[in-house]
Amino acid sequence: MEINETKDRIVRATAANGMIRAFAADITASAEEAHERHGTSPVISAALGRLMAAAAMMGSGMKGEKDLLTLMIRSDGPAKGLTVTADSHGNIKGFPLVPDVDIPRKAKGKLDVGGAVGPGTLTVIMDLGLKEPYSGQIELKSGEIAEDMAYYFTVSEQTPSAVGLGVMVDTDCTVKHAGGFILQLMPDAGEDVISALEQSVSAAKPVTTYMECGMGPEEILKELLGDLSLEITETLPVRFYCNCSHERIAGALATLKDSDLQEMIDDGKEIEVKCHFCNTAYKFIPEELQVILDERHGK
Repeated sequence: MEINETKDRIVRATAANGMIRAFAADITASAEEAHERHGTSPVISAALGRLMAAAAMMGSGMKGEKDLLTLMIRSDGPAKGLTVTADSHGNIKGFPLVPDVDIPRKAKGKLDVGGAVGPGTLTVIMDLGLKEPYSGQIELKSGEIAEDMAYYFTVSEQTPSAVGLGVMVDTDCTVKHAGGFILQLMPDAGEDVISALEQSVSAAKPVTTYMECGMGPEEILKELLGDLSLEITETLPVRFYCNCSHERIAGALATLKDSDLQEMIDDGKEIEVKCHFCNTAYKFIPEELQVILDERHGK
């Protein structure tokens, strides 16, 4: 299902003569779209928005037209898990396993994303058109998403990284700001560059603080890397986009057992199937289910 174009965007850049790779994103409208579709509570809106921002920035670094990235969290906290996908064209989508988690806030009223997620794993799957997709998995460090992503980059991809992710939820539960940044050291980075980046990161403010001041991805990167010869190389639009359709859902139904399809046909009632990612409902009458079953057996 296609969603209207938004002002959401990812900015890609380099700094320190290519020794630093940088990304920053504003995905506010896309995160709000996810909130509206899934009816998420504030803390789940924050968790899902953070993961979507990370996926969008990672996806923008893929090269192939059909490359697909999936970030999947499975955890023991009340949220249970989140799944997000992104491609190289700025299309993102995601869903929570439990959309309505409500837990006490932390000090100063901050949403307790780590408490909602709890201990668990982060799985990163990259389908790059090869025989087998690349897959890496880590234990969650905090459940706050940003720290977990930084740990993944360092451990699984051997790329020292600083990750900032933030979602601000307004008093009416809508998403006011959502975005993030990823700063990565390249293998040839010297000690002076490493030290300068460490100082910049240690002085960085929360992402939503920058966004609340009216700063976009470009300004955030200038704030973080402006003294390190920042060079913005690309700006990519982002949108919440789901490619589900009646035909795709029919294809999913075709994977069911004959006995399950036959049972639904014999029941004689219309069925409704919802897409996990965008919550769109698709309806099928018994006659359509019969066609699916007949096609399977070449009738």
